[in-house]
Amino acid sequence: MYKGLIRPLLFRFGAERVHHWTVGALRIAGRTPGLRELLRRMFTLSDPRLEREVLGMRFPNPVGMAAGFDKDARVFRELGLLGFGFVEIGTVTPLPQPGNPRPRLFRLPKDRAIINRMGFNNFGMESAAENLRARGDRKRPIVGINIGKNTLTPNDQAPGDYLKLFRRLYELGDYFVVNVSCPNVAGLASLQTTDYLLSIVSPLLEFRQGQDTYKPILVKISPDLEQEALDGVLRIVTDTLVDGVVATNTTTSREGLHISRKRLDAIGKGGLSGGPLTSRALETIRYVRSKIGLSYPIIGTGGVMTPSDAIAMLDAGADLVQIYTGMIYNGPSFARKICKALLTRM
Repeated sequence: MYKGLIRPLLFRFGAERVHHWTVGALRIAGRTPGLRELLRRMFTLSDPRLEREVLGMRFPNPVGMAAGFDKDARVFRELGLLGFGFVEIGTVTPLPQPGNPRPRLFRLPKDRAIINRMGFNNFGMESAAENLRARGDRKRPIVGINIGKNTLTPNDQAPGDYLKLFRRLYELGDYFVVNVSCPNVAGLASLQTTDYLLSIVSPLLEFRQGQDTYKPILVKISPDLEQEALDGVLRIVTDTLVDGVVATNTTTSREGLHISRKRLDAIGKGGLSGGPLTSRALETIRYVRSKIGLSYPIIGTGGVMTPSDAIAMLDAGADLVQIYTGMIYNGPSFARKICKALLTRM
């Protein structure tokens, strides 16, 4: 029904507008007892065989919502009703910012892909903190917080932004992801160099040492990193107390797309997600696992468009997987379908 009726209707409207409608609908459903229970019954699949012990936490299943959907922690609990074992909110920045000018979100249906150049649009860490505190309860899914610097913050001052976020949100998240790889914020990818990244994570690790509770820290990497640069990032992970890796972010590559060159030129810059990223994400995860061994968790994301893609990502070395574009093309039952495929395989 979704692919044949609902998706064609939604795709008649702008992608960002539909996103806002979806978030609004989830908020209404989450506040309506009957609808809330209906969502749970329709989309949640509970089975002890799906549980995963990762990062010192027990995940009810290995399928999560990637960062970017719930930027301000407005519907993380409702996403749990759609069958997600965990939800990563953000990217959150210290100060509110509007992001890049619109239009900035584009569908590529022939490629089952999305191009976005949102630019970390969000209401800032105080809004995220308020939402997490107000909506956090025992029924919520595991929540990760994806953190990034404000666009106007120079790179040499970026460590201060990340530390502000980590300190402010520490008690409210279950794990944290240092986002230094989004291609939609000018100069951000430069923070993946060894010196910059070490200057960012070191203060976070120092702050964590003085806390009563331990919150895992992961680094999100780009699929576009050259091998030498990727090896540098992974050395920081293994040589410090960073807990793991999220692989991968969106890509700036446009190779192998079916969309016309004219349309691509009209869309312009942005990170590409979806089907064209599948092979590259799997390749990156295999390489990362071979370099860091079995001790460090990997959250695999990028190009999970079918249940088979999710299984392939787990087989490649990921401990958990995340989806976003895959849900846009497959509908709200996608997380459940992946979980069902995992059980069938067992």
